[in-house]
Amino acid sequence: MARQLDYLTMKAVFTRFQAQEPEPKGELHHLNAYTLLVAVALSAQATDVGVNKATAALFALADTPAKMLALGEEELIQHIKTIGLFRTKARNVMRMAQLLVDHYGGEVPSSRAALQSLPGVGRKTANVVLSMWFGHPAQAVDTHIFRVGNRTGICPGRDVETVERAIEDHVPVEFQFHAHHWLILHGRYICTARKPRCPDCPIAEFCLYEDKTL
Repeated sequence: MARQLDYLTMKAVFTRFQAQEPEPKGELHHLNAYTLLVAVALSAQATDVGVNKATAALFALADTPAKMLALGEEELIQHIKTIGLFRTKARNVMRMAQLLVDHYGGEVPSSRAALQSLPGVGRKTANVVLSMWFGHPAQAVDTHIFRVGNRTGICPGRDVETVERAIEDHVPVEFQFHAHHWLILHGRYICTARKPRCPDCPIAEFCLYEDKTL
């Protein structure tokens, strides 16, 4: 069974994260709830940097579902063709825009169930939007968080939903709102997949990873 850090250690870990970055932010550029939703949906199997490059001109033209429908799928493809799976994503973005216009008055809904009913929107995407736009302490578990959670003992689990529950159950409540951003940034820049930067890690003394690169 995977080891879980105890409460006092968890508090020490997140106190360190907070001291380093008191107000962590997501790195996907967006203008409103709709462009955030589209950006996160496009970011699946793609980098935030790549998505930001593709959406800079796109969002200047289409920052609402109605404008996206008016733009059309072929024009959308021209903007996002540098992103992986761009044809499938373009189709989902257009279907999403139509549903938002038809069923939500062109607004992005603020419930997880409603968000996940939209094409191309899974639990992770829904949680990012709930957290970043609506201010809910939702935990969006991506590959970085899954790796960091299991490697360090912060939030171990066999699948993303188990890791999500581990964050909700074990991270002290005062750190819940920013928890997933701290973990994503830690996984992206310090606790990397192939060669974690353990000598630069602010929580190395608490981490349970046995193969530290110290």
